[in-house]
Amino acid sequence: MSRTAEIRLTVDLDEDNIPTEIYWEASEAQASGPTQCQAMQLSLWDTERKTIAAIDLWAKDTTVDDMNLYFYQAIHQMADTYYKATHNQDVSKLIHEFGEGFGGTVGLVSNQSKSGSDNGKHVIDLVSLAEDKRSRSVK
Repeated sequence: MSRTAEIRLTVDLDEDNIPTEIYWEASEAQASGPTQCQAMQLSLWDTERKTIAAIDLWAKDTTVDDMNLYFYQAIHQMADTYYKATHNQDVSKLIHEFGEGFGGTVGLVSNQSKSGSDNGKHVIDLVSLAEDKRSRSVK
């Protein structure tokens, strides 16, 4: 039995056409009604043209810290999605490692110094978490 699911995006714009609020809702979502978000990336693959169409939006009051965290999480999500689609663990791990490098560069995760000190910052090791998740799902 087939069915149709719907995803709806609503973007409020200011007088300069800059997003002030972004809402999304989906027919298959657990929450009912629109949910506000600060940023979004929608990427659509055109297999015939072999190109991507993308919509990247963020509300004008989105902070740099929020964008850093958003991109950090998006990179790791892309690694997980890539693995699910290709089962290529090596490339997925490479994307996760890039995400950790990005996180270190923008100050989200700590790159431990040679002395072993992490300056009190909690290190988020999503590479290991993803590998653990994959190994559990294979069993």
